[in-house]
Amino acid sequence: MQGQIVKIISDLHYVKYEDKICACKCRGIFRKEHITPVVGDYVFFDLEKLIIEKILPRKNLFQRPKVSNIDQAFIVTSFKNPDFSLNLLDKFISLMEINNVEVVICITKEDLVEEKDYYKDVLDYYEKLGYTVVSNTDIGKIKELIKGKMNVFTGQTGAGKSTLLNKLNEEWQLEVGDVSLALGRGRHTTRVVEAFSFLGGLVIDTPGFSALELSNYTKEQIRDSFREFKDYPCIYKDCFHTKEKECCVKQAVLDNNIMKSRYANYLAFIGEGEYES
Repeated sequence: MQGQIVKIISDLHYVKYEDKICACKCRGIFRKEHITPVVGDYVFFDLEKLIIEKILPRKNLFQRPKVSNIDQAFIVTSFKNPDFSLNLLDKFISLMEINNVEVVICITKEDLVEEKDYYKDVLDYYEKLGYTVVSNTDIGKIKELIKGKMNVFTGQTGAGKSTLLNKLNEEWQLEVGDVSLALGRGRHTTRVVEAFSFLGGLVIDTPGFSALELSNYTKEQIRDSFREFKDYPCIYKDCFHTKEKECCVKQAVLDNNIMKSRYANYLAFIGEGEYES
């Protein structure tokens, strides 16, 4: 039988199959071969013995929190309190691009800013790159996007993830300030990562990705996570768009076809210092 792990507590792995969930243990050889199942793993399991026999190949794997096979990430980003951070947004986007995760940028606290045109221009740029941009008031659209996918909600601390999730499902009753879909879970109790069935998809219960460093990835991976760079093929093979003369990407930045903040963030991510316009 094939299923998907939606929660792990000690040595019990809760596997969702069809519309049911059963608690399974793993084959003894898993520990010997250093195989560690995580929430999100698709598995083959013996329904009678309640033993996980095999973990299927993963689409992706994140370490903090330990989850796999994420289809879509809602990057919750506020305009104010906390302030809008393009650096953090681009870092989240690069992390998801490298791991083959669809990105939805979800904007909160729009009513707290006056410079509407600036924010509109910025978000228009991301939409032209192919990213879906929604407001936290677009509840119907967000629900449609969730359907049939393994979803995580992440982004700035204090941006309104809990408030948004409460709007999506009032039964979750999240405490604003901490994301926790498990009812009645206290702030100081042990965290258990869990995937909750919702609208034909799954929503991961997590306070967000705490390991946002890109140092584990190569410069090539980071470069290729900036999808607009591919629109400007360089004359140089494997160009990093930094010091190379006649680089098409650098020229596109000068021509304002690539947003300067994106390019500046790219340089910072690969350790090439600050962009001098």
